[in-house]
Amino acid sequence: MSDIAEGIGIFFWFFILLVFLWPQIQHKMLQDARLRLIRKIERKENARVISMIHRQERISLFGIPLYRYIDIEDSEQVLRAIRNTPPDMPICLIIHTPGGLVLAAAQIALALKDHPAKKKVIVPHYAMSGGTLIALAADEIVMDPHAVLGPVDPQLADSTRGSLPAVSIIRAVQQKGVDKVDDETLIKADIAAKAVKQMEELIVRLTRDKLGEEKARKLAEALAGGQWTHDYPITVEQLRELGLPVTVGIPPEVYTLMELYPQPIQARPTVEFVPTPHYPTPGRRTERS
Repeated sequence: MSDIAEGIGIFFWFFILLVFLWPQIQHKMLQDARLRLIRKIERKENARVISMIHRQERISLFGIPLYRYIDIEDSEQVLRAIRNTPPDMPICLIIHTPGGLVLAAAQIALALKDHPAKKKVIVPHYAMSGGTLIALAADEIVMDPHAVLGPVDPQLADSTRGSLPAVSIIRAVQQKGVDKVDDETLIKADIAAKAVKQMEELIVRLTRDKLGEEKARKLAEALAGGQWTHDYPITVEQLRELGLPVTVGIPPEVYTLMELYPQPIQARPTVEFVPTPHYPTPGRRTERS
């Protein structure tokens, strides 16, 4: 009887240990699978492949939404990867992000631009705001036909609204008149004007070599000057009209890589489908209206 009890005890503690270790084991398995696929893409592209995928756009902790953006840790890691890449080796950067800190995105973009060999940015779904800023540094932007980039107009922190478009603050003061707004709004307008100018100059710096001065400044005005709202999706066609070197055609391995960054389970409806080409069942009559 004691042997049975001892066996049950051992099984119980083994089960508890497995429950605690299984998430780490799963994470390690996913990480190894991602690295194997990245190596495969590197051989195919003949380039150093760097991925920056913020797949978990929204997760929930105790009912409080948390968001993942480009941050300083991202810039440190990407800069280290670029620094460790031989100067004659091309770089292929895979981006999927809603944006993030201007400081971090600008650091990545400038480091990418300064790399001597060819730079390619691949956007399988979207690279908004700071992600777009990084894409501008590339010699070639490769996108899915329905992938999008976004405006990079500066957003200023606001205590009541969270953030406000810098261009909108400037226009509000211009329309209302300097003598009809308070000192705090004038200070915000001054900061906003500097932020817009700084962003436009950064865009020109990133694109002048491949677009020329005039086209680079027109691009900067379009992306940072408030032509669109901050979350506006800029399509492949519009990007080409702006003069950017955009091509369509994502390597299938990149889509597979995206699947290795799974979304967390959430208590809400999700999308499901049979992941194979779907055809009508043979012999079944298709109804017509």
